[in-house]
Amino acid sequence: MRCPFCSESRDRVVDSRESRDGATIRRRRECLACGRRFTSYEQIEDIPYMVVKNDGTRTEFSRKKLLAGLHKACEKRPVPTRRLEDVADEVEGMLHESEDREISTREIGEHLMRRLRELDQVAYVRFASVYRRFQDVDAFMDVLKGLGGEAPQTGPRRQGSTRRPKRGRSGGAGR
Repeated sequence: MRCPFCSESRDRVVDSRESRDGATIRRRRECLACGRRFTSYEQIEDIPYMVVKNDGTRTEFSRKKLLAGLHKACEKRPVPTRRLEDVADEVEGMLHESEDREISTREIGEHLMRRLRELDQVAYVRFASVYRRFQDVDAFMDVLKGLGGEAPQTGPRRQGSTRRPKRGRSGGAGR
């Protein structure tokens, strides 16, 4: 290791510590020529995991990008961040298990759809609307119907309403 102060390549390691995740080693070194100390970090060069897009292009997997999409789908929803991180861990696990270190966006998207459906149905519909690129309201309504409940009606409630009718100032029955 070359000293950053005098450029001499003779040094000794004074202290070595592994990072918490075990991926990096921090070494304190002392230059044998000038006596000054400096720090070096060692990491294993990793072969990146790749995501194969629908058009066949490949891009490096980004956990940060995956979590950003999950957070966007779950915005203002009661889904704990820890649960979203667990889902991201599952996707990374899928990558680790693949022999060729690649995964298709289709596999990732389908997995995320399954997990979001379990976590929060509103987040699922939000994610599905982007992932499936709905072209019309009918496709959107099909997803809503697939959730097991009836699709919401677009008009005002008529039958079975639990709301009381508004009363006028005179205290009459209203409409």
